[in-house]
Amino acid sequence: MTKYLISFPSEAMVLTDDEFPAVVAESHAVIEEAKAAGVYVFGGGIAEDVAPVLVSADGSVGTEIYPGSELKGGFTVLELPTREDAVEWARKIAVACRCPQELREFGYDAAS
Repeated sequence: MTKYLISFPSEAMVLTDDEFPAVVAESHAVIEEAKAAGVYVFGGGIAEDVAPVLVSADGSVGTEIYPGSELKGGFTVLELPTREDAVEWARKIAVACRCPQELREFGYDAAS
């Protein structure tokens, strides 16, 4: 089976305070559904209040990241038999979160 990344940048989720509790409940329900189906691998949101660091090839650590690199928002990793299944799960997450989701496929790695 293939692993898929379903994600959105934090700017994509534009909600009112009144909408937020329903979105939390509905998105958690989709995650519980994925867990029950045995396709859930991992998910979460990037802690945007914690600055990223860049660990260089020589092991040194710096506060500058790659130019243009920006990772924020939420993501879910699912392991699914087909891309069509991945699109369907992305649709469920998009509806629950009330924002578009990006879908990416992880390349196969026999060691993982």
